[in-house]
Amino acid sequence: MSIQLTESAANQIKAQLAKRGKGLGLRVGVKKTGCSGWAYTYDYADEVRPADQVFEAHQARVLIDADSLSFMDGSTVDYVREGLKQAFKIENPNVDATCGCGESFTVKT
Repeated sequence: MSIQLTESAANQIKAQLAKRGKGLGLRVGVKKTGCSGWAYTYDYADEVRPADQVFEAHQARVLIDADSLSFMDGSTVDYVREGLKQAFKIENPNVDATCGCGESFTVKT
């Protein structure tokens, strides 16, 4: 199982944690929701939980629980700026389709 982290995402994670004043990294997960079935969740990670896998690049960490990792294996976490919009973006090779709003996705079976 692997997750890649771009330099842009790593820089944003480090900046957010510095502003917050604490934290180990960015926690990324998957939850059942939306019109397509699944959506990503983002939060700060202050601890490593027993089911977490930790991925590190460019001196930043992403933590993903084992259940979410099965949906995200091989993904790249990026941070993109498009006009006024700035957000983390997951490039996930397991995604089959996304909904019209882009908030949820289905995975290949």
